[in-house]
Amino acid sequence: MRADSLIILDFETTGLSPDMGDRAIEVGAVRLENGDVVDKFQALMNPGFRVSSFIADYTGITNLMLADALSCEEVMHDFADFIQGSNLIAHNASFDKRFLDAELARIGRDYDGEFSCSLLVSRRVFQDAHSHKLGELVNYTRVESGGEFHRALYDAEMTAKVWLAMLEDIGERYGAFDLSFEQIKTLAKTPKKSVNTLLMNWANI
Repeated sequence: MRADSLIILDFETTGLSPDMGDRAIEVGAVRLENGDVVDKFQALMNPGFRVSSFIADYTGITNLMLADALSCEEVMHDFADFIQGSNLIAHNASFDKRFLDAELARIGRDYDGEFSCSLLVSRRVFQDAHSHKLGELVNYTRVESGGEFHRALYDAEMTAKVWLAMLEDIGERYGAFDLSFEQIKTLAKTPKKSVNTLLMNWANI
């Protein structure tokens, strides 16, 4: 599977840990095929309890907005259908993967793609960036933006733009084009000092 053909997703949640009872309150995702956005998914979801004022301020998602939203279970059935057959990316993927796994486990669903992290990849590709937070990378890569961070679809869209900028940067600097998802997973785990050698080797294959 190509590294530019996958789904990039983002969750907004009631807190940091599903193990502590936190739930998803919004999911957004962008489907890329050969570097083009071909589909999107966005839905608020009602967790069954009120969100804190901190989370409401942080995300802009209020209890009033969630009152008429579908339940987590209903939304996640639809989202499970959406992601089948695709590899998955998120910025700080360990967070989003925890919530994806926890919400799908509640409804007895799973996914068949593999997961990787755009944050880890960005630390290797853009080693001179001041920060690897999503907002900072949007500025660093000068991708077009104009929305509210901490809303799921917007964050997924911005992650997709940064993701494609990283693949373009690798291609321009090393001549390594059409990377596979497996290569990206390898890159995400490669020590920073070894990244240059790795990418030069891929360019010569």
